[in-house]
Amino acid sequence: MRSKHIVLAGIALLAVLSVFFVPAIPQDTQYHNFADQRAFFGIPNFFNVVSNLPYLVFGLVAYFFLLKEARPAIIHSLRYAYLLFFIGVSLVCLGSGYYHLFPDNSTLLWDRLPMTIAFMSFFTVIVAEYAHEQAARRAFLPLIVIGIVSVFYWYWTETRGVGDLRLYGLVQFLPMILIPLILWLYSGRYSHAHYFWIMVGCYLLAKVFEATDQLIYDAIGFSGHSLKHLVSSAAPYLFYLALKNRKERLNFENTVSNT
Repeated sequence: MRSKHIVLAGIALLAVLSVFFVPAIPQDTQYHNFADQRAFFGIPNFFNVVSNLPYLVFGLVAYFFLLKEARPAIIHSLRYAYLLFFIGVSLVCLGSGYYHLFPDNSTLLWDRLPMTIAFMSFFTVIVAEYAHEQAARRAFLPLIVIGIVSVFYWYWTETRGVGDLRLYGLVQFLPMILIPLILWLYSGRYSHAHYFWIMVGCYLLAKVFEATDQLIYDAIGFSGHSLKHLVSSAAPYLFYLALKNRKERLNFENTVSNT
């Protein structure tokens, strides 16, 4: 078990240190130029705006499920991390919707802020359920703070003409490297772990759709970026389904919080 912890810590440390050897990465000036800019019902960029609605629906459904369920299959000492994940998901709808109404760096700030909260909360949950519960509890607040700071730091550097996405990129992509590795290396506390693998798949597919925004729009008349919203919003819904159906594994070795 300890060797697995060392592997994860080593990868994380290597990723953090490598950031200092990469030049500052400014926001691409063409990033805001999405393929589908059609307006309907007086709403500019209509499909990129309304395709965010599933975030709100799935986030709130799961949030209220956790509030009402007497004994959901979660680590109760980290209940706040689960709840904050779904709050962050719900806020993605508002932040991303606002951004796509008026796409520029100032509105992109409010798109990225709730995403980092959701990323860091979910990463905390994965670490707690699979690797080390106590470490996850201790890291939760620092991770949330780092996520928020990464967004404001990026925006601050953009306003000064020296845009730097390195810290935000680390916050978004390092957990998505570590999460599959954690799922592979460790046995989880709960059943239905396959939902997490599908969530990872949704994230990867969403990034493909984001990168092929114009190509997909030219092919089918519906943009890749709108598809990105729909596919990535399936991830919190899958987590909700896992929470509804999973059980604690009877053969789970109680080493997560003690190793």
